[in-house]
Amino acid sequence: MSTEEQPRSFPRRDAEGRILTLGDLLGVSLAGLVIGVLALVLFEWAFATMGAGGFGRTNGWLAVILPLWLFWDDFRAWEFGAARVLAALAGIAVGVLAGLLAAGLAAGLSPLVSGALAAAVFTVVYAVIWFHGVHWLARRTG
Repeated sequence: MSTEEQPRSFPRRDAEGRILTLGDLLGVSLAGLVIGVLALVLFEWAFATMGAGGFGRTNGWLAVILPLWLFWDDFRAWEFGAARVLAALAGIAVGVLAGLLAAGLAAGLSPLVSGALAAAVFTVVYAVIWFHGVHWLARRTG
C-alpha cells in the first residue's frame, strides 16, 4: 500500500487511486450531491412550466447518483478483500437507515426536498463510515 500522491488531481488520490482524506471524499461527494439537486430542480422547473406535473414531485434520492459514482470509484481502487466489502456494507446499511430516518422526519415536505435531505444524510454517513472503516479494516487485516 503506497500513499504516494498522484499529481494535480482532486480529490487527492494515492498511487492506487484511493482518495487520501475524508475531507476530499466529503467535499467531492457533497459537491456531486449539490449538482444532482440542482439538476433535479432544473428538470422539475422545466417540466412544471410545460405543464407536465407539479413542481417538487420527483424523488430527491436521485441526487445521490454522483456521490454513488464517486463511492464506487473509491471502492474499486481498494484491492479485493474483506475490508472493502465490510466497510461498504456497513456504510450502506447505516447510511440508508439514516437517510430513511431523515426522510421520515421530513415527510411533510415535498418528495424533492425530503429525498434530497435523505440523500445528503446518506452521503455524509456513508462517506464517514466507508473512509474510516476501510482504512481501519485494511490495517487490521494486512
